[in-house]
Amino acid sequence: MKVFKFGGASVKDAENVKNVALVLENQSFEQCLLVVSAMGKTTNALEKIVELYFQKTSYHNEVTEIKQYHIAIAEGLFQKNHPIFDEISIFFDDMESFLRRNKSPNYNFVYDQVVSCGEMISSKIISEYLNDLQYQNDWIDARDYIKTDNTYREGAIHWDITSQKIAELDKQKCFVTQGFIGSDDNSFTVTLGREGSDYSAAIFAYCLDAVSMTIWKDVPGVMTGDPRKFENVKLLSNISYEEAIEMAYYGASVIHPKTLQPLQQKNIPFYVKSFLHPKDAGTKIGNSDINQNEESYILKDNQILLHIDTKDFSFIAEEHISEIFSYLAKYKIKVSLIQNSAISLAICIEDKYGNQNLLKQDLKSKFNIEIYENVNLFTVRNVNLENMEKFYKNKTILLEQLSKKTLQMITQS
Repeated sequence: MKVFKFGGASVKDAENVKNVALVLENQSFEQCLLVVSAMGKTTNALEKIVELYFQKTSYHNEVTEIKQYHIAIAEGLFQKNHPIFDEISIFFDDMESFLRRNKSPNYNFVYDQVVSCGEMISSKIISEYLNDLQYQNDWIDARDYIKTDNTYREGAIHWDITSQKIAELDKQKCFVTQGFIGSDDNSFTVTLGREGSDYSAAIFAYCLDAVSMTIWKDVPGVMTGDPRKFENVKLLSNISYEEAIEMAYYGASVIHPKTLQPLQQKNIPFYVKSFLHPKDAGTKIGNSDINQNEESYILKDNQILLHIDTKDFSFIAEEHISEIFSYLAKYKIKVSLIQNSAISLAICIEDKYGNQNLLKQDLKSKFNIEIYENVNLFTVRNVNLENMEKFYKNKTILLEQLSKKTLQMITQS
């Protein structure tokens, strides 16, 4: 069985949904499972509704706008009397009903119940459209198959039960399902982290023993750098799982960091290809004698650099580091880089959930903290050690680190 994942850009309007069908025609739509993201910028729009809800501000105009956006896409794909229009209305009615009835003050719980609607609607539209074109498929609810704990917005997979449920799917058929979502033991929706649809596809691929997994992007494949940020980048046609994992960890936006390990476990080839040019080879990630180790560039912005030292002039010891990292885990703050000396600890962090002020409050009772906000983390993989000077030009460097031919710099924006 093959697993394909289509992201938001590939289904952002009716023409792009039609293009999905052309891609599937090119790839042969049989024994295939499609994982679909929310359409366009729907996730951002739904996040705005959650914000307004907790601000106790009217969100009904925003709901109407998102609903009309999906209706407009459906009007470009279906006849006026098609049942999909009723389906779209039901999804939005259910979302508003949830918000009216909800008593939970837990922002992350409410976020997951609302934002997940984007994938549900998108996948339903695409499944119905493909069936109308005689690309026979069954629409399935990913929440019935991907089971997680109740860590809302960052669900941890219960692999045993997930594997058991997904293995029940008929591998001779085709399916359309959602990325980004699963459910907990109480059947509440749990999302898998922002941009988690790639991870969903990898979970299905792993559990189905897929012959391959392909994600369809608006870029030719994995490049040596984001062409919007770097000049003279080129396509990487073959890279190893290990290289792809490192690139994803350091922030390469083409690949979700959690995606690769399930695929590597079963040696499932992973392709990153362009939905605009589906016949092009793209990038193959897997075991190969021709894997490349090209110099590659990754830039993560909106980072925060913390310089931490003790107030009692003692050295930074293991108990200090343990305490600091317990706070980072408590507030779900991701560490992008760490460097320590005898008397200080420097940590570059990414505060996805806006908890940095809570972290500061916990730390400042025992530590002195110096904070640099809105800094950039620049990473060079497979750096040419004989030609590193070019990376230092015109930069205000706050911290640098070199290990295993990987150069990292924290610079001021």
